[in-house]
Amino acid sequence: MSPSIAESSIAIAPELQVDSATPAENPAQFSYRVVFPAPHTHFIEVELAIAAWDDAVLDLVFPVWTPGSYLVREYSRHVQDFSVAVEGKALPWRKQSKNRWQVDCKAMPSGQTLTVKYRVFANDLTVRTNHVDATHAYFNGACTFFYVERDGDRLEQPYDITVVLPEGWASSTTLPKIAGDETTQTYRADDFDWVVDSPFEIGTHDVIPFEAGGKRHQLTIWGQGNHNVDKLVEGLQKIVEFEKGLFGGLPYDRYTFMLALTEKSYGGLEHKDNCCLIFPRYGFRGGDDLDRFWQLCAHEFFHLWNVKRLRPKALEIFDYDQENYTPSLWFCEGVTSYYDPLIPLWAGIYNRKTYLHHMGMEMTRYLYTPGRKVQPLAESSYDAWIKLYRQEAHSGNNQISYYVKGAMVTLLLDLRIRMNSGGDRSFDNVLRRLWEDFGKDEIGYTPEELQSVLNDVAGEDLSELLHRYLYTTERLPLAETLAEFGIELKNNAESQPPYLGIRPKVMGGRVAAKFVELDSPAYNAGIDPNDEILALNGLRIMPGKLLDRLRDYQPGDAITLTCFKSDQLVEFTITLGDRQPTKYTLVPIKEPTPAQKERLEQWLGKE
Repeated sequence: MSPSIAESSIAIAPELQVDSATPAENPAQFSYRVVFPAPHTHFIEVELAIAAWDDAVLDLVFPVWTPGSYLVREYSRHVQDFSVAVEGKALPWRKQSKNRWQVDCKAMPSGQTLTVKYRVFANDLTVRTNHVDATHAYFNGACTFFYVERDGDRLEQPYDITVVLPEGWASSTTLPKIAGDETTQTYRADDFDWVVDSPFEIGTHDVIPFEAGGKRHQLTIWGQGNHNVDKLVEGLQKIVEFEKGLFGGLPYDRYTFMLALTEKSYGGLEHKDNCCLIFPRYGFRGGDDLDRFWQLCAHEFFHLWNVKRLRPKALEIFDYDQENYTPSLWFCEGVTSYYDPLIPLWAGIYNRKTYLHHMGMEMTRYLYTPGRKVQPLAESSYDAWIKLYRQEAHSGNNQISYYVKGAMVTLLLDLRIRMNSGGDRSFDNVLRRLWEDFGKDEIGYTPEELQSVLNDVAGEDLSELLHRYLYTTERLPLAETLAEFGIELKNNAESQPPYLGIRPKVMGGRVAAKFVELDSPAYNAGIDPNDEILALNGLRIMPGKLLDRLRDYQPGDAITLTCFKSDQLVEFTITLGDRQPTKYTLVPIKEPTPAQKERLEQWLGKE
């Protein structure tokens, strides 16, 4: 259990409170009322009151996706018990599509308030969905609220959100509160984008206010864990201060880190003045787990600039009704992923050795994915809507994450800029320039404008290089580039058995193929994921021993694998290939040249 605020030794600011910006007696035309009459049943009851509606038809749309998570998730599937009434009299309505309801208002008296009622089932605990139980309620706007579609101002008008609190519960959100007491709180969003961008945590969560970068911040924690509040706040302060310096200021008045602690979940979702994090409750002892937490925080906080304000033209105005396509998610997420392990290093949370350890893990994720040879980076961005969030047995063979390859491309661009300028410039300059030209005023950039800034900062025309990196599957020169900075990219190929191409899994005491690598000996022989592997050369394979058994053979040897393909017994004759690496590491060159040493220190700092 986390310590109470009274038990913490940190200097904290007063709890984040927002003064009333708009008097409650001047309500918005569109207002939601959110109630949790029986939280343990996982339902949210919502009323949407629409004042002074005069149109003959009311079109209501339920969003299908959440910005920052590029998948049509069909949130309307959780909506039920829909009704519409005026002064207690029901109005006729009909569904026009999966997420569109149309109300016939011709018989409605002019100037009256129309009330839409419905329930939302909320039992999906992620940062981008809704979860309500006996202990708390966490909900996101896109998963919870209809918006009114009308020409000209369908999303731009203010929306009020009133939350009715179960006894003993409190509400946390970054929307300004305009009215309320112990049982009912009312908040105002300037438009529907702010509704979507302002999640709520309601319950008995811990609230820890603190100051950083001269601004008010707040950490909310739901769930028990082995965290130390002092250390969490100290680390967050360092991240905030560093990123403030990187971009030259903080573009908000207040910011909230919303943290949910669970058994093993992991993830984050960015918003303009808050981020939502979900993390294993026992992941704070130290080592890789704690490092991952700081990287997660750095990543989502970085997004308040890159993505939330600085974003591609295709995402300048969100269309919540369908996919929003752009080839530039490599920049939105890949650049952010490149910086997220660097920021804890530069902020003094961990050292250079730890950074290189984690970057080696990222190199492994990239180089150990056969799909890097199939899917170009820009295509990965377009296909996010159908591939990245819909992993299947073949996914590793036909796609590459724009997070992972985007980070590798950003690494190469950063080091190239540093080399070209003798250390006077870096990718930091790209970010600052884009922030000034596009981010501050939230003007979407095109791929051409992005390339123009990269060219200017790099001091050369990068057209051909960017084409290769983004639109082809050409090998990235990672080892050669890192060597210029005194870093060697090593792998473990020599210690591996001959290449078969099966990544095994153990299920109920049985050995099966979890993944079969593209163009590997096993793949070309016809072995598929989930085939059960029984024997090698007539001898049974025990759980966890397939790779060990292969060490008795040499590349070029022919083996026989006996498998169950579904319920059919099949024998495969396979010729083993050359040893292949399964892990990559980054290590400093033992005797670097003065130039390599200087470049490394300019990049990663002194040890």
